[in-house]
Amino acid sequence: MNKQAQDKFNIIIELARRRGFFWQSYEIYGGVSGFVTYGFLGAKLKQNIEKKLREIFVNKLGIMEIEAPIIAPSRIFEASGHVDHFKEPMVECLKCKKRFRADHLLEETAKLSASDVEKLSLEELKEALEKHNVRCPECGGNFSNPKHFLTMFKTTIGPYSRAVGYGRPEAAQGIFVEFRRLYEMAREKLPFGVMQIGHALRNEISPRQGLIRLREFTIADIEFFFDPKDTNCFLLQEVGDETLRLVLAESKLRGSEEIVEVTVKEALKNGYIKVSWQAAFMAIAKSLLIELGIPANNQRFVEKLPWERAHYSLQSFDQEVYVDRWGWIEVSGHAYRTDYDLKQHMDFSGTDMRVFKDYEKPVAREKKIVKPVMTKLGPVFKSTAQKIAKMISEANPEEVEASFKARGYYMLGNYKILPEHVEITTCTLEERGRRFIPHVVEPSFGSDRLVYVTLEYAYRVKSDRVVLSFPRDIAPIQVGVYPLVSRDGLPEKALQVYNTLVNEDIAAEYDEAGSIGRRYARADEAGIPLGVTIDYETIKDDTVTIRDRDTWRQVRTSIDALPELLHKYFRKKIEFDDLGTIVKK
Repeated sequence: MNKQAQDKFNIIIELARRRGFFWQSYEIYGGVSGFVTYGFLGAKLKQNIEKKLREIFVNKLGIMEIEAPIIAPSRIFEASGHVDHFKEPMVECLKCKKRFRADHLLEETAKLSASDVEKLSLEELKEALEKHNVRCPECGGNFSNPKHFLTMFKTTIGPYSRAVGYGRPEAAQGIFVEFRRLYEMAREKLPFGVMQIGHALRNEISPRQGLIRLREFTIADIEFFFDPKDTNCFLLQEVGDETLRLVLAESKLRGSEEIVEVTVKEALKNGYIKVSWQAAFMAIAKSLLIELGIPANNQRFVEKLPWERAHYSLQSFDQEVYVDRWGWIEVSGHAYRTDYDLKQHMDFSGTDMRVFKDYEKPVAREKKIVKPVMTKLGPVFKSTAQKIAKMISEANPEEVEASFKARGYYMLGNYKILPEHVEITTCTLEERGRRFIPHVVEPSFGSDRLVYVTLEYAYRVKSDRVVLSFPRDIAPIQVGVYPLVSRDGLPEKALQVYNTLVNEDIAAEYDEAGSIGRRYARADEAGIPLGVTIDYETIKDDTVTIRDRDTWRQVRTSIDALPELLHKYFRKKIEFDDLGTIVKK
């Protein structure tokens, strides 16, 4: 990282703190890393970005939105695999006792790539730290041996210490456990999607990257359920010709970050992306980032290697954006989760997560079925025998047979089923349809990271003045209203205009402090797209001057026409020159 990138980062962070976008939480007690507080401008910017997510996925694509609890019983995350897999390698400084992620230390100090570090075992991490003489960045001390640290926040639910719960590290499980009810709400038709935007918790070991890595953050998870045998993806009609910039796993294995530019259709045809729905959502994610002000050539999708993928994923891509301070950072993840989550919750809860799909015509075929042997199940499982029998009858015969052959038993959730407990037979059945567990693709966006990249790409300097050039439809404040001077009835007239705009549901700010030039500068620094100035001409003819934040050009229009024109402008139906008559400077 060069000094210029560091200086720009420091300026943006200071601007964010000074103007009330965000700052480290609990400052009066020294602050706590990994937690931020959003001020007025930051909260509005974040809300507007999330509003855009809703416009795209909920309003346009018809994806349902839900809101589920942040705390869940441990059983949920045991079933999902998070308790076993959501761990990071940690080392402790033997001198100052501070703790760090071992992999991040190697990436930062030894300049090793993340993909190389992620596959290292604890013993290999120890050897790498010693080989590269990695010391504590705080005091220079030596480290303890690496060990795994569970990065979920653990708690108890109620007064009973055995009622263990965890803060959700993602919003996805709140969707999966409600699948049956959500499927009914979708009129029992596939495909359908569900989105949840909300807080998530990850007990990061040593977060040091501002909004990029937080312990409490906002995530937008979308789970899209579909029939894996149905190849009809209607989104391809709209996005099939969109270009994606891909860094493929095979390139990474060669030590290359070569970007392959292909259309969505070409990526599917060439087998770069396994599932059409996943490719379509990647194209939509690219367009979303463009709307937030990030050019397409500063975006890429990086395929994760097998050891980099989450335990539930068959294929994953990270959408990355280039920022000056950190290089390429992930802003969204796109995972093909197959039927992993629904199958796990089906096995652990005993709730049938399968759906039924009719054939066009009934089909006669031989089929293996698994029959429970109650005379054997009853004495072993007693009161749960009936429940287990139902689960057995719904199990996949091929999976049961394969497990018997490989291990001598079959695990049904936590229940160990022996060959003597079942009878596997073949019969001829007339099938009117098929039962299956839907597959899932997941686009997942980090709201806080989207805020940061939007802020960095909006930042620019014009004539020694800082300007935040937010896209007009996500700017925290849309319009600034200013009297030219604070006398001669201009403030009173300006307040009338301000109240008119506020009542029209336009996000406006009134400012009469200091010279008009200083007020314009403050507005530019806050990213306010338009300034409406009330001057002496206004008193005569009820017209006002509208100033553009980015070009500093001005037009003049009547107060009566102002609300309608502004609504059209912020909906991108007209451009700045359409707001009125150009004022010559």
